[in-house]
Amino acid sequence: MKPGYSLAQIGLHWLVAVLVPVQYLTGGSIERTHHAIHMGMTPAYWDVVQHHLHNYSGMAIGLLMGLRLVLRLLQPAETLAPGTWAARVATALHHAFYAAIIAQACMGFVASYFWFGIAPYHVVGSRIILAMVALHLAAAIWHTVVARDETVDRMVFPRRKRSADDL
Repeated sequence: MKPGYSLAQIGLHWLVAVLVPVQYLTGGSIERTHHAIHMGMTPAYWDVVQHHLHNYSGMAIGLLMGLRLVLRLLQPAETLAPGTWAARVATALHHAFYAAIIAQACMGFVASYFWFGIAPYHVVGSRIILAMVALHLAAAIWHTVVARDETVDRMVFPRRKRSADDL
């Protein structure tokens, strides 16, 4: 059987991958909106729209990552070379992604609805996730261009069900 992920895991991965850049593109609107309100001004309409998009996309990412985590626990990924240093680093990065992104969504929710004092930690979290995404993309490029292995294929093509030919 070809190692890889289920179609649901792949779909959730790419949905989160599309939503995460939305967060970076709309995040600046929050400061502008809050600044305008604190100055007694009406925030720009487009900033309010981006603010809502940022909030609701963040909640969606948190829920999607929670679902990804449940699927990951129920359907563990089959690694190509378990036990190697590269596999251990990849596993650590993936665990860190789950923790950081779910924590980020929780902090954003708290900052939006309960206590804005957590916002500076939310900003730090966004920078950490950005660095992790850069590392993740660099690894994907390395696997595709240098190693020329099937690592990236695992997140593009769903794993096959076991057939009689695989036995």
